[in-house]
Amino acid sequence: MIIPFNQPFLTGKETQYIEQAVKSNKISGDGLFTKKCHQFFEQKYGFRKVLLTTSCTDALEMAAILLNIKEGDEVIAPSYSFVSTVNAFVLRGAKIVFADSETSTPNIDVTKLEALITPKTKAIVPIHYAGIACDMDAIMDIANRHSLFVVEDAAQAIDSYYKGKPLGSIGHLAAFSFHETKNIISGEGGMLVINDEQFVKRAEIIREKGTNRSAFFRGEVDKYNWVDIGSSFLPSDIIAAFLFAQIENIETIQDRRKQSWNAYLKGLLPLQDAGNIRLPFIPDYATNNAHIFYIVCNDVKNRIGLIDHLKKQDINAVFHYLSLHNSPFYKDKHDGRKLPNSDHYTDCLIRLPMYFELTTEEINTVINGINSFFQS
Repeated sequence: MIIPFNQPFLTGKETQYIEQAVKSNKISGDGLFTKKCHQFFEQKYGFRKVLLTTSCTDALEMAAILLNIKEGDEVIAPSYSFVSTVNAFVLRGAKIVFADSETSTPNIDVTKLEALITPKTKAIVPIHYAGIACDMDAIMDIANRHSLFVVEDAAQAIDSYYKGKPLGSIGHLAAFSFHETKNIISGEGGMLVINDEQFVKRAEIIREKGTNRSAFFRGEVDKYNWVDIGSSFLPSDIIAAFLFAQIENIETIQDRRKQSWNAYLKGLLPLQDAGNIRLPFIPDYATNNAHIFYIVCNDVKNRIGLIDHLKKQDINAVFHYLSLHNSPFYKDKHDGRKLPNSDHYTDCLIRLPMYFELTTEEINTVINGINSFFQS
Protein backbone atom coordinates (compact mmCIF):
# COMPACT_ATOMS: atom_id res chain seq x y z
CA MET A 1 0.00 0.00 0.00
CA ILE A 2 1.35 3.42 -1.00
CA ILE A 3 1.71 6.02 1.76
CA PRO A 4 1.04 9.36 0.02
CA PHE A 5 2.67 12.63 1.04
CA ASN A 6 -0.75 14.25 1.45
CA GLN A 7 -4.36 13.12 1.53
CA PRO A 8 -7.17 15.70 1.78
CA PHE A 9 -9.45 15.12 4.77
CA LEU A 10 -13.22 15.61 4.60
CA THR A 11 -15.12 16.20 7.83
CA GLY A 12 -18.40 14.97 6.34
CA LYS A 13 -20.32 18.24 6.12
CA GLU A 14 -18.57 19.79 3.12
CA THR A 15 -21.10 18.63 0.51
CA GLN A 16 -24.01 19.33 2.86
CA TYR A 17 -22.90 22.95 3.26
CA ILE A 18 -22.17 23.30 -0.46
CA GLU A 19 -25.72 22.12 -1.21
CA GLN A 20 -27.01 24.63 1.33
CA ALA A 21 -25.04 27.40 -0.40
CA VAL A 22 -26.37 26.38 -3.81
CA LYS A 23 -29.97 26.32 -2.58
CA SER A 24 -29.56 29.80 -1.09
CA ASN A 25 -29.32 31.14 -4.66
CA LYS A 26 -26.22 33.14 -3.65
CA ILE A 27 -23.16 31.21 -4.74
CA SER A 28 -20.93 34.11 -5.84
CA GLY A 29 -18.65 35.85 -3.36
CA ASP A 30 -19.52 37.13 0.11
CA GLY A 31 -22.52 34.89 0.69
CA LEU A 32 -23.69 33.28 3.92
CA PHE A 33 -20.73 30.94 4.37
CA THR A 34 -18.14 33.59 3.55
CA LYS A 35 -19.63 35.70 6.35
CA LYS A 36 -19.57 32.69 8.72
CA CYS A 37 -15.88 32.10 7.95
CA HIS A 38 -15.01 35.77 8.41
CA GLN A 39 -16.77 35.82 11.78
CA PHE A 40 -15.06 32.63 12.93
CA PHE A 41 -11.52 33.83 12.18
CA GLU A 42 -12.06 37.30 13.61
CA GLN A 43 -13.54 35.96 16.84
CA LYS A 44 -11.22 32.98 17.41
CA TYR A 45 -7.94 34.70 16.59
CA GLY A 46 -8.74 38.36 17.21
CA PHE A 47 -7.84 39.43 13.69
CA ARG A 48 -8.92 43.06 13.07
CA LYS A 49 -10.47 42.21 9.68
CA VAL A 50 -10.34 39.15 7.44
CA LEU A 51 -11.28 38.70 3.80
CA LEU A 52 -11.42 35.30 2.13
CA THR A 53 -9.58 35.17 -1.19
CA THR A 54 -9.26 32.61 -3.96
CA SER A 55 -5.71 31.77 -2.82
CA CYS A 56 -2.91 32.84 -0.51
CA THR A 57 -1.21 34.15 -3.64
CA ASP A 58 -4.14 36.52 -4.18
CA ALA A 59 -4.00 37.64 -0.54
CA LEU A 60 -0.31 38.50 -0.99
CA GLU A 61 -1.06 40.36 -4.23
CA MET A 62 -3.71 42.36 -2.38
CA ALA A 63 -1.13 43.16 0.30
CA ALA A 64 1.30 44.45 -2.31
CA ILE A 65 -1.37 46.76 -3.74
CA LEU A 66 -2.39 47.96 -0.27
CA LEU A 67 1.20 48.91 0.52
CA ASN A 68 1.41 50.88 -2.74
CA ILE A 69 4.46 48.89 -3.81
CA LYS A 70 5.91 50.47 -6.95
CA GLU A 71 8.89 50.38 -9.27
CA GLY A 72 12.10 50.92 -7.32
CA ASP A 73 10.78 49.81 -3.92
CA GLU A 74 12.64 47.05 -2.11
CA VAL A 75 11.03 44.19 -0.21
CA ILE A 76 12.99 41.87 2.10
CA ALA A 77 11.93 38.22 2.10
CA PRO A 78 13.50 34.82 2.74
CA SER A 79 14.97 33.01 -0.23
CA TYR A 80 13.74 29.71 1.19
CA SER A 81 10.06 30.18 0.37
CA PHE A 82 7.42 29.61 -2.27
CA VAL A 83 7.48 31.92 -5.28
CA SER A 84 4.15 33.55 -4.32
CA THR A 85 5.79 35.17 -1.29
CA VAL A 86 7.83 37.44 -3.54
CA ASN A 87 6.09 37.29 -6.92
CA ALA A 88 3.22 39.38 -5.52
CA PHE A 89 5.66 42.26 -4.96
CA VAL A 90 7.62 41.73 -8.19
CA LEU A 91 4.34 42.18 -10.08
CA ARG A 92 4.14 45.71 -8.62
CA GLY A 93 7.71 46.50 -9.69
CA ALA A 94 9.60 45.79 -6.47
CA LYS A 95 13.14 44.54 -6.16
CA ILE A 96 13.38 41.54 -3.82
CA VAL A 97 16.26 41.58 -1.35
CA PHE A 98 16.63 37.98 -0.26
CA ALA A 99 17.48 37.07 3.33
CA ASP A 100 19.05 33.84 4.52
CA SER A 101 17.39 31.32 6.82
CA GLU A 102 18.40 30.61 10.39
CA THR A 103 20.72 27.72 11.14
CA SER A 104 18.19 26.21 13.55
CA THR A 105 15.04 26.67 11.41
CA PRO A 106 14.21 27.50 7.77
CA ASN A 107 12.71 30.81 9.01
CA ILE A 108 14.22 34.18 8.12
CA ASP A 109 17.40 35.05 10.03
CA VAL A 110 16.40 38.18 11.92
CA THR A 111 19.99 38.91 12.95
CA LYS A 112 20.83 39.65 9.29
CA LEU A 113 17.76 41.80 8.51
CA GLU A 114 18.93 45.25 9.51
CA ALA A 115 21.95 45.09 7.23
CA LEU A 116 19.63 44.58 4.24
CA ILE A 117 17.59 47.75 4.82
CA THR A 118 18.15 50.73 2.51
CA PRO A 119 16.22 53.99 1.98
CA LYS A 120 14.25 52.10 -0.71
CA THR A 121 13.06 49.33 1.62
CA LYS A 122 9.28 49.30 1.97
CA ALA A 123 8.38 45.98 3.63
CA ILE A 124 9.56 42.77 5.28
CA VAL A 125 7.75 39.55 4.40
CA PRO A 126 8.62 36.72 6.82
CA ILE A 127 7.22 33.24 6.25
CA HIS A 128 6.40 31.06 9.26
CA TYR A 129 7.87 27.85 7.86
CA ALA A 130 6.02 24.67 8.89
CA GLY A 131 3.77 26.84 11.05
CA ILE A 132 6.66 27.66 13.40
CA ALA A 133 6.80 31.36 14.28
CA CYS A 134 9.58 33.67 13.20
CA ASP A 135 10.96 35.93 15.94
CA MET A 136 8.20 38.50 15.47
CA ASP A 137 9.25 40.84 18.30
CA ALA A 138 12.62 41.33 16.63
CA ILE A 139 11.04 41.76 13.18
CA MET A 140 8.44 44.27 14.39
CA ASP A 141 11.08 46.21 16.32
CA ILE A 142 13.24 46.53 13.20
CA ALA A 143 10.21 47.44 11.09
CA ASN A 144 9.01 50.09 13.54
CA ARG A 145 12.43 51.70 13.86
CA HIS A 146 12.75 51.95 10.07
CA SER A 147 9.07 52.74 9.32
CA LEU A 148 8.56 49.54 7.34
CA PHE A 149 5.49 47.38 6.86
CA VAL A 150 5.40 43.71 7.82
CA VAL A 151 3.36 41.18 5.84
CA GLU A 152 3.26 37.77 7.52
CA ASP A 153 3.25 34.94 5.00
CA ALA A 154 1.23 32.65 7.25
CA ALA A 155 0.30 30.19 4.49
CA GLN A 156 1.33 27.28 6.72
CA ALA A 157 0.58 28.85 10.08
CA ILE A 158 -3.11 28.49 10.88
CA ASP A 159 -3.72 27.94 14.60
CA SER A 160 -0.10 28.54 15.56
CA TYR A 161 1.15 31.14 18.03
CA TYR A 162 4.04 33.43 18.94
CA LYS A 163 4.25 34.20 22.68
CA GLY A 164 0.52 33.55 22.94
CA LYS A 165 -0.38 35.72 19.94
CA PRO A 166 -1.93 34.00 16.90
CA LEU A 167 0.34 34.06 13.88
CA GLY A 168 -1.15 36.42 11.34
CA SER A 169 -2.22 38.88 14.05
CA ILE A 170 1.14 40.59 14.55
CA GLY A 171 2.18 42.15 11.23
CA HIS A 172 0.31 44.95 9.50
CA LEU A 173 -1.08 42.36 7.07
CA ALA A 174 -1.01 38.57 6.79
CA ALA A 175 -1.87 35.94 4.21
CA PHE A 176 -3.14 32.39 4.84
CA SER A 177 -3.62 29.40 2.53
CA PHE A 178 -6.38 26.78 2.48
CA HIS A 179 -4.82 24.75 -0.33
CA GLU A 180 -5.51 21.01 -0.11
CA THR A 181 -2.05 20.40 1.41
CA LYS A 182 -2.74 22.66 4.40
CA ASN A 183 -4.22 21.75 7.80
CA ILE A 184 -7.56 23.42 7.02
CA ILE A 185 -8.55 23.22 3.36
CA SER A 186 -10.98 24.32 0.68
CA GLY A 187 -9.16 22.82 -2.32
CA GLU A 188 -7.81 26.19 -3.33
CA GLY A 189 -8.42 29.25 -1.19
CA GLY A 190 -6.80 31.84 1.02
CA MET A 191 -7.37 34.73 3.37
CA LEU A 192 -6.04 38.24 3.83
CA VAL A 193 -5.80 39.46 7.42
CA ILE A 194 -5.78 43.22 7.95
CA ASN A 195 -4.48 44.22 11.39
CA ASP A 196 -3.83 47.89 10.58
CA GLU A 197 -7.01 49.97 10.51
CA GLN A 198 -5.72 52.21 7.70
CA PHE A 199 -6.00 49.33 5.21
CA VAL A 200 -9.47 47.98 6.05
CA LYS A 201 -11.68 50.02 3.70
CA ARG A 202 -9.29 49.93 0.78
CA ALA A 203 -8.82 46.15 1.11
CA GLU A 204 -12.54 45.65 0.46
CA ILE A 205 -12.33 47.87 -2.61
CA ILE A 206 -9.26 46.13 -4.06
CA ARG A 207 -10.91 42.73 -3.54
CA GLU A 208 -14.01 43.90 -5.46
CA LYS A 209 -12.25 44.90 -8.72
CA GLY A 210 -11.49 48.39 -7.40
CA THR A 211 -15.14 49.23 -6.72
CA ASN A 212 -16.99 50.18 -3.54
CA ARG A 213 -19.48 47.38 -4.19
CA SER A 214 -19.24 45.96 -0.64
CA ALA A 215 -20.18 49.34 0.83
CA PHE A 216 -23.09 49.53 -1.62
CA PHE A 217 -24.50 46.18 -0.48
CA ARG A 218 -24.26 47.35 3.13
CA GLY A 219 -26.30 50.43 2.17
CA GLU A 220 -23.44 52.84 2.85
CA VAL A 221 -23.56 54.34 -0.67
CA ASP A 222 -26.48 54.63 -3.10
CA LYS A 223 -24.52 53.21 -6.04
CA TYR A 224 -21.11 51.70 -6.52
CA ASN A 225 -18.30 53.07 -8.65
CA TRP A 226 -14.82 52.27 -9.82
CA VAL A 227 -12.70 54.06 -7.20
CA ASP A 228 -9.31 52.30 -7.16
CA ILE A 229 -7.26 49.56 -8.78
CA GLY A 230 -8.13 45.99 -7.87
CA SER A 231 -9.14 42.62 -9.20
CA SER A 232 -11.58 39.78 -8.56
CA PHE A 233 -10.00 38.30 -5.47
CA LEU A 234 -13.11 36.99 -3.65
CA PRO A 235 -13.97 33.28 -3.79
CA SER A 236 -17.31 31.68 -4.54
CA ASP A 237 -19.47 30.96 -1.51
CA ILE A 238 -19.22 27.28 -2.52
CA ILE A 239 -15.53 27.39 -1.56
CA ALA A 240 -16.42 29.14 1.70
CA ALA A 241 -19.04 26.45 2.45
CA PHE A 242 -16.38 23.76 2.11
CA LEU A 243 -14.01 25.78 4.30
CA PHE A 244 -16.62 26.31 7.01
CA ALA A 245 -17.05 22.55 7.40
CA GLN A 246 -13.31 22.35 8.00
CA ILE A 247 -12.97 25.19 10.50
CA GLU A 248 -15.85 23.79 12.57
CA ASN A 249 -13.53 20.81 13.16
CA ILE A 250 -10.26 22.67 13.55
CA GLU A 251 -9.55 21.41 17.08
CA THR A 252 -10.13 17.76 16.12
CA ILE A 253 -7.95 18.16 13.03
CA GLN A 254 -5.17 19.85 14.99
CA ASP A 255 -5.18 17.31 17.81
CA ARG A 256 -4.84 14.42 15.36
CA ARG A 257 -2.06 16.05 13.36
CA LYS A 258 -0.11 16.86 16.54
CA GLN A 259 -0.34 13.21 17.63
CA SER A 260 1.21 12.16 14.31
CA TRP A 261 3.87 14.86 14.53
CA ASN A 262 4.88 13.79 18.04
CA ALA A 263 4.99 10.14 16.99
CA TYR A 264 7.47 11.03 14.22
CA LEU A 265 9.56 13.05 16.68
CA LYS A 266 9.75 10.25 19.23
CA GLY A 267 10.54 7.61 16.62
CA LEU A 268 13.27 9.60 14.87
CA LEU A 269 15.08 11.11 17.87
CA PRO A 270 17.65 8.26 17.98
CA LEU A 271 18.71 9.12 14.41
CA GLN A 272 19.23 12.74 15.42
CA ASP A 273 21.18 11.64 18.50
CA ALA A 274 23.38 9.54 16.20
CA GLY A 275 24.06 12.57 13.99
CA ASN A 276 22.33 11.15 10.90
CA ILE A 277 19.57 13.77 10.60
CA ARG A 278 18.33 16.98 12.17
CA LEU A 279 14.74 17.23 13.39
CA PRO A 280 12.49 20.33 13.55
CA PHE A 281 13.42 22.86 16.22
CA ILE A 282 10.62 24.69 18.03
CA PRO A 283 11.85 27.94 19.69
CA ASP A 284 10.46 28.57 23.17
CA TYR A 285 8.43 31.53 21.83
CA ALA A 286 6.63 29.36 19.25
CA THR A 287 3.96 26.67 19.18
CA ASN A 288 3.72 23.80 16.73
CA ASN A 289 0.62 23.44 14.54
CA ALA A 290 1.86 20.16 13.00
CA HIS A 291 1.64 21.41 9.45
CA ILE A 292 4.87 19.80 8.27
CA PHE A 293 7.13 17.16 9.75
CA TYR A 294 10.50 17.58 8.09
CA ILE A 295 13.96 16.15 8.56
CA VAL A 296 17.23 17.71 7.43
CA CYS A 297 19.87 15.36 6.04
CA ASN A 298 23.57 16.08 6.33
CA ASP A 299 24.09 16.49 2.58
CA VAL A 300 22.31 16.35 -0.76
CA LYS A 301 23.58 12.83 -1.52
CA ASN A 302 21.86 11.49 1.61
CA ARG A 303 18.69 13.42 0.78
CA ILE A 304 18.47 12.02 -2.74
CA GLY A 305 19.29 8.53 -1.52
CA LEU A 306 16.73 8.60 1.28
CA ILE A 307 13.89 9.86 -0.93
CA ASP A 308 14.69 7.13 -3.47
CA HIS A 309 14.92 4.49 -0.72
CA LEU A 310 11.51 5.45 0.68
CA LYS A 311 9.96 5.57 -2.79
CA LYS A 312 10.98 1.94 -3.35
CA GLN A 313 9.01 1.15 -0.19
CA ASP A 314 5.94 3.02 -1.53
CA ILE A 315 6.48 5.96 0.83
CA ASN A 316 6.09 9.35 -0.80
CA ALA A 317 8.46 11.76 0.97
CA VAL A 318 9.34 14.97 -0.87
CA PHE A 319 11.79 17.86 -0.82
CA HIS A 320 10.52 21.43 -0.61
CA TYR A 321 11.58 24.89 -1.82
CA LEU A 322 14.44 25.69 -4.16
CA SER A 323 16.28 28.85 -3.09
CA LEU A 324 14.60 31.69 -4.95
CA HIS A 325 17.80 33.74 -5.23
CA ASN A 326 19.16 30.94 -7.45
CA SER A 327 16.01 30.60 -9.56
CA PRO A 328 16.21 31.01 -13.36
CA PHE A 329 14.00 34.12 -13.14
CA TYR A 330 15.79 35.93 -10.32
CA LYS A 331 19.39 34.70 -10.42
CA ASP A 332 20.60 37.64 -12.54
CA LYS A 333 18.64 40.11 -10.39
CA HIS A 334 20.06 38.89 -7.06
CA ASP A 335 22.91 40.94 -5.57
CA GLY A 336 25.28 37.98 -5.45
CA ARG A 337 25.32 37.38 -1.69
CA LYS A 338 25.70 33.74 -0.64
CA LEU A 339 22.78 32.41 1.41
CA PRO A 340 24.22 29.14 2.73
CA ASN A 341 21.43 28.16 5.11
CA SER A 342 18.75 28.60 2.44
CA ASP A 343 20.82 26.48 0.06
CA HIS A 344 21.34 23.84 2.77
CA TYR A 345 17.59 23.45 3.29
CA THR A 346 17.13 23.38 -0.49
CA ASP A 347 19.59 20.48 -0.74
CA CYS A 348 18.88 18.59 2.46
CA LEU A 349 15.30 19.02 3.74
CA ILE A 350 12.71 16.25 3.31
CA ARG A 351 9.02 16.46 4.20
CA LEU A 352 7.44 13.26 5.49
CA PRO A 353 3.84 12.15 4.86
CA MET A 354 1.52 14.24 7.06
CA TYR A 355 -2.28 14.23 6.90
CA PHE A 356 -5.26 13.73 9.20
CA GLU A 357 -5.91 10.06 8.44
CA LEU A 358 -2.26 8.99 8.71
CA THR A 359 -2.27 5.88 10.92
CA THR A 360 0.15 4.82 13.63
CA GLU A 361 1.06 1.82 11.47
CA GLU A 362 1.90 4.09 8.52
CA ILE A 363 4.00 6.40 10.72
CA ASN A 364 5.95 3.40 12.00
CA THR A 365 6.45 2.21 8.42
CA VAL A 366 7.95 5.60 7.50
CA ILE A 367 10.18 5.61 10.59
CA ASN A 368 11.34 2.05 9.91
CA GLY A 369 12.03 2.98 6.27
CA ILE A 370 14.25 5.91 7.34
CA ASN A 371 16.03 3.75 9.90
CA SER A 372 16.73 1.03 7.33
CA PHE A 373 18.31 3.58 4.98
CA PHE A 374 20.82 4.75 7.59
CA GLN A 375 21.50 1.21 8.81
CA SER A 376 22.43 0.19 5.28
